[in-house]
Amino acid sequence: MKELIYSKSMISLSEEQKSIIASAGNIKINAVAGSGKTTTVIEYAKTRPDKSLILYLAFNKSVKLEAEEKFRNNGLHNVKVETAHSLAYKHVVIGSRYKVRHMTYKTHEIAEILGLNGGGEKHAEFVLANHILKFISYFCNSDKERIKDLNYLEVLTDFNARDFVKSCYRYIEMQAEKLFQKMELAEIEVTHDFYLKKFQLTRPQLKYDYILFDEGQDASAAVLDVFLKQAGTKVIVGDTHQQIYGWRYAINSLEKVNFQTFHLSTSFRFGKDIAHLANRVLGWKNYFRAQENIVINGGGQTTGLKIKAIIARTNLGLLLEAISFITKKEHGTSIYFEGNINSYTYAEDGASLYDVLHLYNRKRGAIKDKIIRTMRNLDELEEYIEKTEDAQLGIMVEIVKEYGNAIPGLIRDLKSRHVQGDEKQKAEWIFSTVHRCKGMEYDEIYLAPDFITEKKVIDASKKLREENAKAKLLEEINLLYVALTRTKHLLHIHAKTLPEDFPASKTICVIKEEVSEDAKVGPVGDKLSNTALDPDSAILLEASPTKEKAYNVEKMRETYKGAYSPWTEALDKELETLMMNLSVKKLALHFGRTEGSIRSRIKKLEKTSLCK
Repeated sequence: MKELIYSKSMISLSEEQKSIIASAGNIKINAVAGSGKTTTVIEYAKTRPDKSLILYLAFNKSVKLEAEEKFRNNGLHNVKVETAHSLAYKHVVIGSRYKVRHMTYKTHEIAEILGLNGGGEKHAEFVLANHILKFISYFCNSDKERIKDLNYLEVLTDFNARDFVKSCYRYIEMQAEKLFQKMELAEIEVTHDFYLKKFQLTRPQLKYDYILFDEGQDASAAVLDVFLKQAGTKVIVGDTHQQIYGWRYAINSLEKVNFQTFHLSTSFRFGKDIAHLANRVLGWKNYFRAQENIVINGGGQTTGLKIKAIIARTNLGLLLEAISFITKKEHGTSIYFEGNINSYTYAEDGASLYDVLHLYNRKRGAIKDKIIRTMRNLDELEEYIEKTEDAQLGIMVEIVKEYGNAIPGLIRDLKSRHVQGDEKQKAEWIFSTVHRCKGMEYDEIYLAPDFITEKKVIDASKKLREENAKAKLLEEINLLYVALTRTKHLLHIHAKTLPEDFPASKTICVIKEEVSEDAKVGPVGDKLSNTALDPDSAILLEASPTKEKAYNVEKMRETYKGAYSPWTEALDKELETLMMNLSVKKLALHFGRTEGSIRSRIKKLEKTSLCK
């Protein structure tokens, strides 16, 4: 490495940053939110030999474009910026017979391609197809060479889903192998996951002297395998506490590599109060798993309040906040949803919120999604959701139950206020889920009340046994950490989300919980004050085609918080006892689940008892 020359840009660097830049050999950098990792990586690249070839692996396309500009502006023309997929595409797809499918296959398409037969069981072919798709995704993101080398049951947590898969595991595995082979032989279009997996299986050797791997905490095992097998000097960068893509079978690569470790522990985004809160939230992990103690320091300076954002854990939480917002704010208020606003009304499999609404209204002829069109009612759809762990569809069902036929008007109102992507800076409010705003920052943020709480962590930690369940709980804590560290100055957070006895401050505003059960969550723009809605507002929603009801968002969130959580042996015994004396409706209220979920579980228990 050439001798370090401290340029003007390096004089202001911290001692932690200077240590990284002066390092040699393979290293990993654990960088807390807002700690200047991009600046550090750029300065690291500047100090490598002039003729060295450097590859920077970015997390996604938008990060890639931003990184290309930054390296170019710093005169680093020897740095090639790629995503793992763009790299794999060039090596596998270009010059081949493969045609890439830009959208993932839908469940009904897999059922048709493989000619699946449900054996007479209702919708079974679609449930099978759903699990085959997930099994393929699990394999493609793994570092294994064969589908048989994986146990798909390990990634399932819901009892209903696991029971179904156990009963036909070999069939699902064989069909997953068949689907992969069809893509391999170019009989059907290939997915992005497929050509990334093919890239890993070819054991590519990339001709770079240095490889800088960003967002390592959310890499797939397949990408990590490619990275580790390269001859060049390897640098992996990330934040072990920002892993939030476990549901895509990502792994925390920083914990998997045995490189010399460096830290960037001072955030230049926010101040001491936010840093203190972040440390307390991450401390929740010690309730069930000992963690490396990394203290976050706040070194940010206030620059004024310009960009305001509302961040939620889920699409449902965000839509509830957005609907609450528009019923309280004047019509001129402009908004912007991170990502395509239309994507918030669609599930990954292609089903739309409107399809579920049409099923709710028994207008099956208007339903576009082939799977939902086969359902007779919402109960059947909920049974399908339980067997597939399709959380997105579950969210849609609850939105429809909550807002009914008011949905089209509310969505139209949201879209009328929405500015175009190139005019994002004109929006008065930004709406986003945590996943969509990762890597971004705002001057002032409001967190929806759908994040995990300390009480839930403590309660869950006493019951957890499986490592997979612990990993999901860790990720829930990470989601809250990522969300609250998007702010540069002000944070508005619900009292129940705060750690116990955590004090309010000039930069942390505590949102009080509702007192009245009939009160609606107030306007976000007015610190979510808890005043009741005007009776004439559009939030007086239709619960059924013939009955209207004013809904309470907080009550709805609480009622359905466990709608699709796994059944346990203890819950089954409780259900068996109570089902003799209580109606399905009362059982649903007791267990905090939907009526369809209760009916489905009762059927399961009855079948089990007959087999004994």
